[in-house]
Amino acid sequence: MTVPAASMVSPASAALVHGVGDRALTWIDAHRDHFRLTPEDRATGSAMIERLKPIGELAVNMQVLFREGVAGSRQRTRAGQLLDFTWRELLDGGNVLAALQHDEPHSPVPLEVYAHFHELGHRHPGLEAALEAARRTTTWTTLEMVPNRRLGVLNAERKLGLAPSADFDQALERTWLGQLPEPWTVQLHIAYDITHTVFHLTDWGEAPDRIPPAIADYLSRYLPAWMEDWAELEHWDLLGELLIVDACLPRPTLDARLWQRYAAAQAANGAMPIHHAMPQGDAAEVFDQVHHPTLVAAFASAMATSRVLSGDAR
Repeated sequence: MTVPAASMVSPASAALVHGVGDRALTWIDAHRDHFRLTPEDRATGSAMIERLKPIGELAVNMQVLFREGVAGSRQRTRAGQLLDFTWRELLDGGNVLAALQHDEPHSPVPLEVYAHFHELGHRHPGLEAALEAARRTTTWTTLEMVPNRRLGVLNAERKLGLAPSADFDQALERTWLGQLPEPWTVQLHIAYDITHTVFHLTDWGEAPDRIPPAIADYLSRYLPAWMEDWAELEHWDLLGELLIVDACLPRPTLDARLWQRYAAAQAANGAMPIHHAMPQGDAAEVFDQVHHPTLVAAFASAMATSRVLSGDAR
């Protein structure tokens, strides 16, 4: 397809981008109790792992907002309060992660979630001892997982100051993106593989310079068409992740047209639908469907606002 010439988001129009994140954060804060684990969630390791996923997403997204420092004092304070709420109440000061590590000693989930809080100064000695024991086993290094997930584990180990359990460059080479394949093969699951490879490679956007030049060039050539495709399909969750990837590039496009369409899809209360329009129904069920794209919207807004204000764009 032919992608229309992009107009870059300018400092003057950055209010639109910032507004997406402000509304998303307001919704997330208002619905924070929906992130809580229930007794049923704690009944089995597999159920807890599934319910920890949104908690981990909340942690990493609030860490990005707190790190970028472009949201203003009110948003920064709110992001910090949500991080404290996540550690203190949702994770019981790390006890939830320690319990899961005990029940599922070779699950990488406790390591990946804990790494974000460890970086912010939180500590749980019991969890760290359990992780150390698991990492001494051969099983830890031979667990089968998709290649971009291996990058996530290695990134978490780096944050915790642990010796890497595999070679990062070799792990990157095994990913879809690391092999620079035909760009027209980007189906839904492959697109998410691409976005998460970039997230782990850049440590959630903090270090764009970690993207190898060949991959940066590949993304610069094909990302605009991918974003246009998923915008046409009104897949707002994936478009949001691709907008983050764009902001993670050494020289992002910051396409104003796409940001206008993305902002228009957001509900007045700040929630972002995953696909097409907002779902209707039970509040808990709607939360389960829209919490991820709304967190992504907050992340995308923080990254793009930061890049606009820094002047880093093509």
